[in-house]
Amino acid sequence: MTILPSLAQQFQNAFPGNAHGRERAHWFVLTLQAILMPLTASRTSNLLRSISTLFGVDIAQSRYYTFMASTKLPWERLWRTLWLSIQDPLTDGRLILALDDSINPKTGRKVFACQDTFDHAAKANQSAYPWAQTIVTVGLLKSVQGRWACLPLAFAYFLRAKTTVLQDLSLYGKHLRYRSKFRQAVDMIERISQVFTDAPVLVVADSWFGNQGLMQPLRTALGHRAHLLSRLRVNAVMCDLPKPQPGKAGRPRKYGQRLGNTKELALDASLKATTYKVNLYGRSREVRAHDRVVMLKSLRAQVRVVWIFRRTQWVALVTTDLDLSVTQVIEYYGARWKIESGFREIKQEIGSAQTQTRTPEAVTNHLHFCMMATTLTWVYGQHLEKAPPRRYATQERS
Repeated sequence: MTILPSLAQQFQNAFPGNAHGRERAHWFVLTLQAILMPLTASRTSNLLRSISTLFGVDIAQSRYYTFMASTKLPWERLWRTLWLSIQDPLTDGRLILALDDSINPKTGRKVFACQDTFDHAAKANQSAYPWAQTIVTVGLLKSVQGRWACLPLAFAYFLRAKTTVLQDLSLYGKHLRYRSKFRQAVDMIERISQVFTDAPVLVVADSWFGNQGLMQPLRTALGHRAHLLSRLRVNAVMCDLPKPQPGKAGRPRKYGQRLGNTKELALDASLKATTYKVNLYGRSREVRAHDRVVMLKSLRAQVRVVWIFRRTQWVALVTTDLDLSVTQVIEYYGARWKIESGFREIKQEIGSAQTQTRTPEAVTNHLHFCMMATTLTWVYGQHLEKAPPRRYATQERS
């Protein structure tokens, strides 16, 4: 495929034209190739051995370690190049972005961005507060070779205010200050949306991000281009659409009559539910669902709520994009799980969880390499004539 040599040339053009710039450009492409080779976890020492063994390029260990901790890698230009190389990034005319955070447990006490972090998914034999990095990630959801995929586009380390004060951290020469997960997410989404101009942006997130903390600054940054699709909490209060009251003094009412919360309205929705055919989790499935347009107190906006009923349970999804159909709401939110599986691939299979780097630049550069290699793999797979076989194939999926 010509896409990889072409991208390699574009990556090298992002570096300065002097001797050190050309050297870094060459080592950058070699490092990406070494990560993509499924031979071993992508620790810096393993990458150096892979470059020597597979490509016959001998680099002094001290110089390569200095390169991996360099402050002069032009990540902003490199990521922009990769974003522009994605073929047909829009789905149904929308840029669908998955947003979530994950934790990356570490053992060393002096690893950059580590702090005592609450793990809501901790098992009985695991600590509920591991020493870990918290990574906020934005990825592109799109169909590649007939299957949904999440292509990592940007990430940021979340540090609590206490951590930034006690550790006095800096990265790439800039002092780090406290920034909330919402603020970091909005900044990343805004940078990405500037590349895909004028396209509506649909952010798919879990219920933690599905509130005014994200929606208000996102609308401020992007205007009405920005929409949200999330899971709705069971106690979210809904109201009817306001009815015009001509001749009445005062401003028009924003909310109509109170209808109840999500749980209270689920019983009525179950009686009105109809069956839809949805492409969900790799195959066509029949789903019972009911939708309703209401005013939502938590988002302070008009939204479409979709109740989905299983055998013994139900879930409710909410979106500010009223043009989405019921099947699109269910399918897009089902595709959100791909960012979770992507976290596992980056941490366990590519090996970002096993890296032994400590300094801020080395830790950040390594994660940039791992995420860029993941996105590059999907870009390559998109240009293949035939979908490659699944690594973890099952009989339940086509």
